[in-house]
Amino acid sequence: MISRLNGLAWLASAALCLSWSMGAHAAGDPAAGEKKFYTCYGCHGIENYRNAYPDYSVPKLRHQNASYIAAALHEYASGERPHATMHAQAASLSDQDIDDIAAYLQGPEPAKPSAAAAGKVPKQVAACVACHGETGLGVEGALTPKPAVIAGQHVDYLEQALTAYRNGRRKNVVMDGMAQLLASDQDVKIAAAYFASQASPLVSAKTDSK
Repeated sequence: MISRLNGLAWLASAALCLSWSMGAHAAGDPAAGEKKFYTCYGCHGIENYRNAYPDYSVPKLRHQNASYIAAALHEYASGERPHATMHAQAASLSDQDIDDIAAYLQGPEPAKPSAAAAGKVPKQVAACVACHGETGLGVEGALTPKPAVIAGQHVDYLEQALTAYRNGRRKNVVMDGMAQLLASDQDVKIAAAYFASQASPLVSAKTDSK
């Protein structure tokens, strides 16, 4: 079963590269992005701030991979990720605005992959590691855009994101298939808890966060 999942994950990695390689975004200006992010601090700049209806933690964004942030904002703008507030915010941004904000949130460099996972890797994440690595910090290689840093992300945010991919509320050419390999709600909880427990650079994007 593990080898089958790894094979599917390899195919997903190839699809990820193919689907985005011709649409990679130009490098943004982090100084400009810091200014453009000002309306976002009200949610993403507050420790332990929660989304309402459904209730879950707003994700940590500081030190997230820039190309992932840009891809996510475009998905919110298009409606592939359904969220009324995020759709309104993202739809008001130009491509340059998105690239600038993404560059600011990432910081000088993307997160570096690490092979030192904390704890035993559960079988439920076998397909995830091809893109996200065993630690949730990604893998060495030219995936474009870089997958999200999921190490240390809020466990309840990871649960709701995986559930949204499983039930089709979120649309993504890779994640739609990968999430289906989590056969039950319990599998989702195990995967989310594992990645949330890993060491991470992610923090809330406060005005004084570095």
